[in-house]
Amino acid sequence: MKVVAFNGSARKDGNTAVLLNSVLDVLKTQNIETELVQLAGQNIHGCRACYKCVENKDQRCSVKNDIANECIEKMLAADGILLGSPTYFADITTEMKALIDRAGLVCRVNGDLLKRKSGAAVVAARRGGCIHAFDSMNHFFLISQMIIPGSNYWNMGFGMQKEDVRKDDEALETMRLLGENMAWLMKQIHAKK
Repeated sequence: MKVVAFNGSARKDGNTAVLLNSVLDVLKTQNIETELVQLAGQNIHGCRACYKCVENKDQRCSVKNDIANECIEKMLAADGILLGSPTYFADITTEMKALIDRAGLVCRVNGDLLKRKSGAAVVAARRGGCIHAFDSMNHFFLISQMIIPGSNYWNMGFGMQKEDVRKDDEALETMRLLGENMAWLMKQIHAKK
């Protein structure tokens, strides 16, 4: 089994990456292969609404000059998907939104390719606005017919400067439990196949 995590932060290896890696570390202890894809510095833009993916039905976005198709391939190869974003004006980053819009449409029009995979969202925030960002990513999972594991609190951590979330003990515990629950869920899904 494999989980791929997408870090939508403009800061590579910042607070969002710390939170995602906290979940991935737990998954590794459960013999689940993991990968972190950082969107920072990558070229990705929003959906152009050309609907070529509907016409082509080749599991790809027709726009091929950015990282979107590589990310979609990684999603299709994984059993679980983690999406992580810092909170920008009470929502996700434009990079994360572009990934969700493009991957979501391609996967839906090609037969709901993400159906019954496990998916979880992780949010970093300086102070507030993270529930809306959390919801934005969870809506992607829900409309894709994915199964979302929970934790003992919302999957968020607080900090402004790089690595500040390491001081947020509650967030780190939430990520640990999320990792345990995601591993359990994936094993249950895998056993039913």
